[in-house]
Amino acid sequence: MFVIFLKMCELLLMILKGMACQVPPQSYSQSDCWEILRGSDNFSRLKGRSQRLIEKVLKGESGIDKRHFAMPEVERLFDMSAEDLSRGFEAQAPQLAGSALTGALDSAGVVPAEVDALLVCTCTGYLCPGVSSYVAESLGMKPDIFLSDMVGLGCGAAIPMLRQADALGRANPGMTIACVAVEICSAAFYLDDDPGVLISLCLFGDGAAATVWRSGEELSQGVRCENFDTLHVPEDRELLRFENVGGKMRNRLHRSVPDKAAIAVDHLFKRNEQPETDIISHAGGRDVLEKVSLALGNPDLSHAEEVLRNCGNMSSPSVLFALERYLDEKKDEPFSAWATSFGAGFACHSCRVVRD
Repeated sequence: MFVIFLKMCELLLMILKGMACQVPPQSYSQSDCWEILRGSDNFSRLKGRSQRLIEKVLKGESGIDKRHFAMPEVERLFDMSAEDLSRGFEAQAPQLAGSALTGALDSAGVVPAEVDALLVCTCTGYLCPGVSSYVAESLGMKPDIFLSDMVGLGCGAAIPMLRQADALGRANPGMTIACVAVEICSAAFYLDDDPGVLISLCLFGDGAAATVWRSGEELSQGVRCENFDTLHVPEDRELLRFENVGGKMRNRLHRSVPDKAAIAVDHLFKRNEQPETDIISHAGGRDVLEKVSLALGNPDLSHAEEVLRNCGNMSSPSVLFALERYLDEKKDEPFSAWATSFGAGFACHSCRVVRD
C-alpha cells in the first residue's frame, strides 16, 4: 500500500497556469541614481574613496541600465527614519505584489476567489500579519484561504517558496496555489563607508513576480517544477545578510560572495547530475553571473543578464523574471531547464523546470 501511495504522490503534479512580473512605474538609469546620490547631503559625509567607488559603479559598466523604485521621494531615502522606511515597505509591498498576482491570475484564467492558498516571500521589510494578508484582502480572496509568508531567506527565497507550494499541492490534489516574490529593496537602502553597503546601493531594484499553480493536473498540461534541492552553508552567513543598525536594514555584502555563489551553484548542479541543460539563474550582479557562468562551463545566461540590465538585482523575484523570459522564448516547445537562486544564509537552491 505504501508503494501505491508513493506512486499516487508522483502523479499529483503541480502545473503552472499563469505568471506575471511587475516593476514599479518609476525607472531610473544608473546615471540618474548617480545624480540623485551626489545631490544628497549624506553623500557629502562619505569618505572620498567611498564617493569615488559609487561613481565608478554607477557611471561604469555594471551590467545594469536601469532600476525601478517603489518608494516615494527617492531623493529623500537617506534622510528617512527607520519608521518612514518601514511605512514605505508596508504601503508598497502589498500593492506591488497584488499587481503582479492580478496579472498572473488573468493569464491563468483564474479569479481571486478560486485561489486556495497564497504564498509570499520577501526579505526587505516586515509585516505582521504578513504581506499575504493584505494581498488577499485587496484582491477579494476567500476568507478560508491558506496564507503563508516566508521571510529571511534573502535573494534565494523564490525556489524554496515553490518547493513549499509543491508539497502543499501534493498533499491537496486539485488545489489552486498562488506564489508571489516581492521586494522593496529601496526601503532597505543604507548609506555608509562600507564597500559592500555601497555596492548593494548600486545594484538593487524593486519588483514582484507571481505564479499560479494547480495540483493534480495531468503531465501533458504544462510547465512543472521538480527535483528541488538546497545547500546551506551557515559558516558563510556573515558574508551576506541583513543586519539591524539603528532600526534600519543594512545589507552586508562581502567581496567574496560571487565566488561563494559560484561554488554553491556548481555543487548543486553536480549533485543533481545535470546533463547538458538550459540554466535559469538569479541575477545577483555582473560579477556573480560571470563567476557562475565560468563554474558551469559558460552556459547561456542571457535571460538573467537581461533581467539584470533592465531591472537590477531585485532579490527574490529575479529568478522568476528570468524564468518568465525563458518561457516566453520557448513558447509551446518541450524543454528541460535547471533553475537556481542563492543568497543570505549562505544558501543556494535549485529545481528542474520541465515541459514534456
